[in-house]
Amino acid sequence: MQLTEKQKKHLRKLGHPLNPVVMLGNAGLTDAVVAELDRALTDHELVKVRARVGERDARDEALGTLATRTGSQLVQRIGNVGLFFRPRPKVSRIVLPDG
Repeated sequence: MQLTEKQKKHLRKLGHPLNPVVMLGNAGLTDAVVAELDRALTDHELVKVRARVGERDARDEALGTLATRTGSQLVQRIGNVGLFFRPRPKVSRIVLPDG
């Protein structure tokens, strides 16, 4: 699923007041972190992740890998926080605008 800019803008607006639910620390990207994000996305659909790992390139790579491994979309990354979205397979609580 590829999100349009209009949909990303809508998700950023919804994600703004959220606090990070998953923390990626010095241990890096572990299977436990992937499992926790997967569970959080199943429960909430829109989740913030704080990644405190190395330099910018390492953070970008870790957040990109998280999106790939969880089947989600990285909607936004600001500093060390990424906003992830994965709609529920049956009934999504988040309604995306068309286009």
